[in-house]
Amino acid sequence: MKKILLIVFVALTYSHAGFTQSTFSGWFASFNTVKLNSKFSLHTDIAARSTHQWEHFGTYIIRPGINYHINKKMIATVGYAYVAHRRTIDGVNGYTPEHRIWEQFIFSQPVAFTTLQHRLRLEQRFIARPELKSGEISSGDYMYANRLRYFFRDVIPFSGQKQFAKGVFASVQNEIFVNLGDKSNVNGKFFDQNRAYISVGYRFVKSFDAEIGYMNQYVSGKGSSYVNNNILQLATYLRL
Repeated sequence: MKKILLIVFVALTYSHAGFTQSTFSGWFASFNTVKLNSKFSLHTDIAARSTHQWEHFGTYIIRPGINYHINKKMIATVGYAYVAHRRTIDGVNGYTPEHRIWEQFIFSQPVAFTTLQHRLRLEQRFIARPELKSGEISSGDYMYANRLRYFFRDVIPFSGQKQFAKGVFASVQNEIFVNLGDKSNVNGKFFDQNRAYISVGYRFVKSFDAEIGYMNQYVSGKGSSYVNNNILQLATYLRL
């Protein structure tokens, strides 16, 4: 647990070092898993994210996938994601799409009375280039990019119960994003962003959690620009 907290502390410290732009936004996320049989399940997560100071909806995400349960500790997934990004050109606002194909591997590691979840996700991104046509934002050619994400998360029940079925919990997680291959269509750098998050939540039944927490998102832009985004996130988790 000390190692987890140290990683989060370093990420938060690094993200505040000399930032040029600070923003405040709200995110909602819903993560859902429906079991089909002993080996397969369906995954869907849906997200809505605001722009700075909750003025507009900035991003919508729908991300379905199919899970293959290798064993009780390992899950492999392949899926698709549709992402709508809010764009602004010459004062005109609109949304353009990004299509992603993604593959991931999850490994669950028992730690004391909790389970630390590790996740590696590879994304093939097809990002529409925004264009201003006839006074409206439209999608131009698609740009291609590859990205790798490493994520860990731990849920810590206040009760200290190993078989946690109901009650209050805290969660801590971090995710780092790096660009692979040709980076000219994104920020031109290996490092893309980092997300450090801590929350408090309640497990209503074994299959459903809700939580609210703070996320610090450090995003590296092109050149020397970057954004430090302070996020209030509400998330739900459904496991059927």
